[in-house]
Amino acid sequence: MERSGSFTSVPGWGGVAMGAVALAAAAMAHGAPEPRTWLAIWLAGAAAGFSIGVAATLLKARRSGMPVLSGVSRRFTLTLLTPIVVGAILTAALALRGEFGVLPGVWLLLYGTAVLTAGAYSIPLIPTLGFSFLAVGTVALLSPAAWGDAFLAFGFGLLQIAFGIVIAVRHGG
Repeated sequence: MERSGSFTSVPGWGGVAMGAVALAAAAMAHGAPEPRTWLAIWLAGAAAGFSIGVAATLLKARRSGMPVLSGVSRRFTLTLLTPIVVGAILTAALALRGEFGVLPGVWLLLYGTAVLTAGAYSIPLIPTLGFSFLAVGTVALLSPAAWGDAFLAFGFGLLQIAFGIVIAVRHGG
């Protein structure tokens, strides 16, 4: 019964790989010669992480026999992607205005919102991950812009890896 009402194909090892990509992006972006280079590095990392997440989710769904286009999968995807699309729009608007310093906090807050809202259709650990991102994003948004890469490394890197390991161990990969 719970399986039919919950999206259980959240990829733990995929989350670990996404976190590793974020740590690499943080290392490359830190000390970038100009803000647009910094942004390009993080956007490439986001694209790579997103691709890993989609592929790992589809693989886990296939292995577990969960239909990818089921009602709960559609609701999970819609609630996950909506804040991410808003983040892309805000990124473009803020970058055009040269407001790069607020991007780490905005990204962490919107990803936290995405994970939290999608978590309503998933395993109980997912909303906890979302709240964790919201906390890190809040502190990042209120901290000096120079700390942005550290917050991004902590949230998208270390949090994603830690929760990914727990999900993999408790919920099968």
